[in-house]
Amino acid sequence: MDRKQEILEAATRSFSLFGYKATTMEQIAKIANVGKGTIYTFFENKEVLFQEIVRGMICEMKQEATNVIQEGVSFQENAHAALMKMLEFRETHQLYAKIVDEEKDWRTPAVKQMLHQTEQAIVTFIKEKIDKCVAKGELRQVNSELVAYLLFKAYLAFINDWNVTHDESLSEVEIANFFQETIFRSLLV
Repeated sequence: MDRKQEILEAATRSFSLFGYKATTMEQIAKIANVGKGTIYTFFENKEVLFQEIVRGMICEMKQEATNVIQEGVSFQENAHAALMKMLEFRETHQLYAKIVDEEKDWRTPAVKQMLHQTEQAIVTFIKEKIDKCVAKGELRQVNSELVAYLLFKAYLAFINDWNVTHDESLSEVEIANFFQETIFRSLLV
């Protein structure tokens, strides 16, 4: 493994454990077993290093969502599967979960920017899938960016926020049925 990759892995561990704000270049250097100066040969500063890690995390999340999309399956089923996979990734990926918590607790500007970048990547991913289905004639012409944003935020609310104000969480089947009977139905040609 090359030095840059070792630094990226060490930084990912540090950001995942301590968060962005509490991570220092000294910690990363110690975990990577390199001198602090070595880090600066690859990355201008902590924020640039964090951005590279987040870009990699976004690629990983999009790949996981792409892996659940099946040829010959309806848009609704694929959209549901991809959204569930991305939200599962958001909850189970240690770094993603840590930066979501840090943004809530500390409102760190760099973390807020990275969360915005990640959410924009999710919306863009969904938008591209909608656009392909519109082009194939499977869905009616819509403002795909607005629909993608609505789908992402609505899924996020039903999965993460519903149980805060209600006694029990919604099941995946309940969520899928709700979206099929409302938003997805309105998109069909």
